[in-house]
Amino acid sequence: MLADDFADDPLATALAGTPDKVAVIELATGQRLTYRQLDALVARTAGWLADRLPAAGERIAYLGRNSVPMLVTALAAERAGAIFVPLNWRLAAPEITALAADCAPALKLADAEFSAALPGAMLPSELLVEIGRHAPASPRPLDPHRTVILLYTSGTTGTPKGVIVTVINAGAGAANFAAVGRVDSSSVMLSDLPMFHTIGLIAVARTALTQGGTVVLVDRFLPARTLNSLANPALGVTHYFAVPTMIEAMEREPGFTPAALSRLRAIFVGGSLVAPSLIARLLEQGIRLVNGYGMSEANTVIHVPIDEDSVRKSAGAVGLPAPNMEVRLVAEGRDVDAGDVGEVWLRGPAVTPGYWNRPEETAAAFSDGWYRTGDLARRDPTGFYRIVDRLKDMYVSGGENVYPAEVEAVLHAHPAVADAAVLEVPDPRWGESGLALVVPRAGAAFDPAALAAHCVANLAKFKCPVRFVRVDAIPRSAAGKILKPALRERLNAGEFA
Repeated sequence: MLADDFADDPLATALAGTPDKVAVIELATGQRLTYRQLDALVARTAGWLADRLPAAGERIAYLGRNSVPMLVTALAAERAGAIFVPLNWRLAAPEITALAADCAPALKLADAEFSAALPGAMLPSELLVEIGRHAPASPRPLDPHRTVILLYTSGTTGTPKGVIVTVINAGAGAANFAAVGRVDSSSVMLSDLPMFHTIGLIAVARTALTQGGTVVLVDRFLPARTLNSLANPALGVTHYFAVPTMIEAMEREPGFTPAALSRLRAIFVGGSLVAPSLIARLLEQGIRLVNGYGMSEANTVIHVPIDEDSVRKSAGAVGLPAPNMEVRLVAEGRDVDAGDVGEVWLRGPAVTPGYWNRPEETAAAFSDGWYRTGDLARRDPTGFYRIVDRLKDMYVSGGENVYPAEVEAVLHAHPAVADAAVLEVPDPRWGESGLALVVPRAGAAFDPAALAAHCVANLAKFKCPVRFVRVDAIPRSAAGKILKPALRERLNAGEFA
């Protein structure tokens, strides 16, 4: 497809065909908006923004949980020529201040519970009052290459960067997930992953709207409530996107029954590596768990086909490239053979043009038009891709490459382990070796000798951690990725001695 094919307004198709269909349901309030009603609200908001922010490209920072005002602001900013910047409410106030300084917003909005972290912010309720008495904006052609969203990375590799998302990027990202997830006008997608992340904002909300389906907005993930919502026939949820820790949290709920999830077409999971044992366990219960791989810089990249046969045969794989995505695996400047490990390089209309105000980092991230992800993967003979680890997380022990994510997956398979992370530490004999940080399951004993034996039984000796340390929690991003820089800071401070 041509890049311009992804440049339509996300509400356009449904407005033309099914304007009175329910587009959005807000779980907290019970509010329901048809496409006609949502479009009218977006049009008034876009008109108010255009008058308040006459210069194109102004940033609108939003610090809040998933809600109708947040979704409306994102869509209206696009129509008004502004840039929507959803901020991570999980960050500390100084971190939020730093992001606001980086994007220099002309307008700030924040939920009341977060307003102290974003001084001068307008409350969403105040915005709704303002737009209620404003004339709607007249439709105008979209510049397909204009920046419409800035998504700040979770900082898993260092300081958060603002990922530029253009009209085409957002449209292609939604089209890719619609294709791999079989999202259509009959789909109902529940979104409790925060919309400051590409999954919540683009893969779920935008995909549902561009396909004429329904998005159910949930302000946060609460295991019991999510289970009830997924099982509720009145909502009729067909698609749910989660990170592995959320699935495991629902499994631990006293009221968990497979029937609550087996009625879904699929549960899509990403953000961090998924243990094959989790996929197999859910499949045995009739729950189709579909693995995938994506990022803020490209949204949906690779995904397992939704049919159960593919899911069962490919446990541990992230699947095949999305329709509008080119993928290469590169090592030392050359494409690797099947089975060998290489860095994932991407090209396609969903791939970002770069980072906000970071020309040097943008240049470093691209090579001959290909985006270098920093992730390592291998491709098996069937063409399925398997993510190995982050390039920066790999370490060398006795001359052999060790991928911490592989070790973490083995640790997760132990019945006494709730969560785990592996860091490299200096080793006088081998150069580097592994330190395993382990969160025991509730009621389980922390037994380093048993964990070591489990690793020896499932891994080559050079991959096995030399030390195991009990911790209360592993810090993770909204997408479920382990925040390795934060752990390394604690390691360097002597916390895990």
